[in-house]
Amino acid sequence: MSDIEQLFNANRNWSERIHGEDPEFFSRLLNQQTPEYLWIGCSDSRVPANQIVGLAPGEVFVHRNIANQVVHTDLNALSVIQYAVDVLRVKHILVVGHYGCGGVKAALNNNRLGLIDNWLRHVQDVRDRFQASLAEVDDPNERVDRMCELNVMQQVVNVSQTSVLREAWQRGQNVTVHGWCYALSDGLIRDLKVSTRCVEEAQEVYRDAVDNLRRR
Repeated sequence: MSDIEQLFNANRNWSERIHGEDPEFFSRLLNQQTPEYLWIGCSDSRVPANQIVGLAPGEVFVHRNIANQVVHTDLNALSVIQYAVDVLRVKHILVVGHYGCGGVKAALNNNRLGLIDNWLRHVQDVRDRFQASLAEVDDPNERVDRMCELNVMQQVVNVSQTSVLREAWQRGQNVTVHGWCYALSDGLIRDLKVSTRCVEEAQEVYRDAVDNLRRR
């Protein structure tokens, strides 16, 4: 049996199991999509959004890319955010990085990977902004993890500065942006304390969080 055939078999087994546990499961999925959460995460295959937070399909709207970035010229990410906020009316946007991220590590250490180097240039902009602070971290693994946290914090600011969020907050829509980092070592999420409900607050909590990192 080929690897692909195994996937079809696994899919059939999964479908049968779900039907047995909850006969109305697929009917509910078919008739509605009302998630309260937008997850913006890394493409890393070890970081599955739903499982990490214990939610079922249909409860999390997901966008993923290398190193969980929100770039203001990326129409893919911006379209996902706009649909999530304006159409689905999510209440929370979760920017979730993970410790030991390969994309962040490559950006930090100037590793050459090919076309993706252009995408990771945005992470390097964050690196360059905090070069002195990162240089104070002696352990290379801890330095990568610090960079992962700084990258998430910056992406929270980037989300908050999009026209989608600015307009949503101006009309009084209840949506909060959060910054988290997931640890593969224990499966736990760390709250980076940069949750924000307006553009001005995003800058304030960002500065406070960065200061706290420096004092660690």
